Amino acid sequence: MPETVPTDSPPTAQVTLADGRVEIAPDTPAPSGPYANEDLLPVPVAKRTWTTYNFSALWVGMAHNTASWTLASGLIAVGMDWKQAVFTIALANLIVLVPMLLTGHAGPKYGIPFPVFARASFGVRGANLPAVVRALVACGWFGIQTWIGGEAIYFLAGKLFGDSWANASHIGGYAWTMWLSFVIFWVLQVAIIYRGMETIRRFENWAAPFVLVGAGVMLWWMSSKAGGFGPLLDQPSKLGWGDGFWKLFWPSLMGMIGFWSTLSLNIPDFTRYGKSQKAQTWGQALGLPTTMTLFAFLSVMVTSGSQAVYGEAIWDPVKLAAKTDNVAGIVFALVTVLVATLSVNIAANLVSPAFDFSNIAPRRISFRAGAMTTCVLGVLIFPWKLYSDPQGYIFTWLGLVGGLLGTVAGILIADYWILRRTRLDLADLYRAGGRYWYDGGWNWRAVVAFVTGGVLAVGGADFHPLIDGRPIPALSSLADYGWAVGLGTSLVLYTGLMLLRGRPEADA
Repeated sequence: MPETVPTDSPPTAQVTLADGRVEIAPDTPAPSGPYANEDLLPVPVAKRTWTTYNFSALWVGMAHNTASWTLASGLIAVGMDWKQAVFTIALANLIVLVPMLLTGHAGPKYGIPFPVFARASFGVRGANLPAVVRALVACGWFGIQTWIGGEAIYFLAGKLFGDSWANASHIGGYAWTMWLSFVIFWVLQVAIIYRGMETIRRFENWAAPFVLVGAGVMLWWMSSKAGGFGPLLDQPSKLGWGDGFWKLFWPSLMGMIGFWSTLSLNIPDFTRYGKSQKAQTWGQALGLPTTMTLFAFLSVMVTSGSQAVYGEAIWDPVKLAAKTDNVAGIVFALVTVLVATLSVNIAANLVSPAFDFSNIAPRRISFRAGAMTTCVLGVLIFPWKLYSDPQGYIFTWLGLVGGLLGTVAGILIADYWILRRTRLDLADLYRAGGRYWYDGGWNWRAVVAFVTGGVLAVGGADFHPLIDGRPIPALSSLADYGWAVGLGTSLVLYTGLMLLRGRPEADA
């Protein structure tokens, strides 16, 4: 029997303004039905008001956090010197900026979030596949950032309460007070969610510069203990610039790209509020590479200093700050970590998965319910294991994330830029039986491209410390280039499969 297509409201008209932005025609009803809700509908042009400054400030707030710090300092911990680490991170952020701008284009033009954008390529129902993958990645990031925030509370309380707190009995490899700190920080974020996101947006306006000042203070402190900036700059690479460096460089580069590969997919969640394409393009170009490179420089300088002062590279800023005996200094440093982690975690790791989970069942799952789902899954993913060492953090977690999400990015870019030439039908993105319905709401070509690209990208990867061994050893030679392999494979395969079906009709 043929599938029964759900009944929706009549098709809604759209209008294109002189500057190229598209919105629902003012005299027609907004899309409705089982695939629409208030959070997923297009943002009206009048409410697309973000400027270049807003997008630059967004990236300043995103980048100035503890996870960004450990990303850079982790490279020092595995053997690079400061020049090699900064070079790797700067190049990675220039590369990831390209898909960031390409997928971000649909935001200001159509006012739609990522899961709705993905419906054009995966199908109205099939978009749940990349949306859930992206959401689960956000859950992992939420868990990692929450663990970092819990660490800050744990070390801060240890300085205030003494050995009874810091050296409490262990459960599961950590002091029970560390687990309590983790729970406290988790509950704090849940409480803020219920207060609403407007409070967080105002909070971020001053949180980012506060963290940058904190990083500068930590650099000054470390240089004074090392006897100046000379020892920080003179720490030699354990790898040199020969084969040892280049063997580590490629998986490190893919890991650095993987760090922001999440945002390269769901950046329409933010650019949908953009005043123009120029605003999102310049805002991101000015905000992402420069901010990440500057913060990386501060991070690797401090970590190099810890190597000179303590004889080992301490890549975790919370543990490094805890080494000072100055109570005021430790309080300032750890409060800085708390502020940064709180603001970034809620903004970057709750907004997008809340949309993604809402996309699964728009009529049943609200934005708040999606955010709460993220909070719970962020614990069940065991973030303390992901964050336990730089090897697993950079090469396992970020490598796997980058490979899978690069595959999704390849499909979105191919569909939107190569096949549709940036033309979409807004109403059909929310309607069963329309041009994006494909076969029962799924575009099997996108699924095939996603699975194929994903297997090639991460099938040969080393999953340690999550599991032992490589799932497909024959693909191990591709593992160091997971993001590029996933993106390239899916882009070419999806384009070929869709052209065999016939070039999509003009959407607008």
